[in-house]
Amino acid sequence: MCQIKQKFALHDFPLYFQLGLTHILDWQGYDHILFVMALCGVYAWQDWRKLLILVTAFTIGHSLTLALSVFNLIPVSVSLIEFLIPITIVITSLVNILRKNQNQSSWLFTYLLTLLFGLIHGMGFSNYLRSLLGNEILGPLLAFNVGLEVGQLAIVVVTLTLSYFILNWFRASRREWNLFLSSAIFGIAFTMSVERFSALFFNR
Repeated sequence: MCQIKQKFALHDFPLYFQLGLTHILDWQGYDHILFVMALCGVYAWQDWRKLLILVTAFTIGHSLTLALSVFNLIPVSVSLIEFLIPITIVITSLVNILRKNQNQSSWLFTYLLTLLFGLIHGMGFSNYLRSLLGNEILGPLLAFNVGLEVGQLAIVVVTLTLSYFILNWFRASRREWNLFLSSAIFGIAFTMSVERFSALFFNR
């Protein structure tokens, strides 16, 4: 892992921005990618306003705990957070699978759940960022978070574009596509959860 222990200057913004961008898009840490994809599961391009609100909720959540964790204002158990992150993906995918319609109450529930899960993911991001910080914190924190958001929006665009082609070229229904995508993500995240549960409780 790259170690950066220098005073932050304005010209360092692209460096920390790139670290945030590559961190969320890194396939070796694909749990965050899976969460954002699961969040998009029941939406298409015409629903971009609703999805933007959900992504904003996730942003608010992880920005808050990312800052608090980096400033050491809340304790972070790395192994526990690494276990909870795939749990958030499992729950999000399961909610998608079980949802049969989009009413106001179900959408509000999804919004609050996304905000909560953003808090958990923020602590996961902080584990990486804390090891890179030097004497300055605010500058790198801002640049890193902006990089995360750009990467997150890139995942949304790719997922919605894929959904567009599946729905229009292959004539799949939105329900069929949601079940396929959410079930696949559920299976991957569930396996990840079992592995991290074992590591958390039995490999001490």
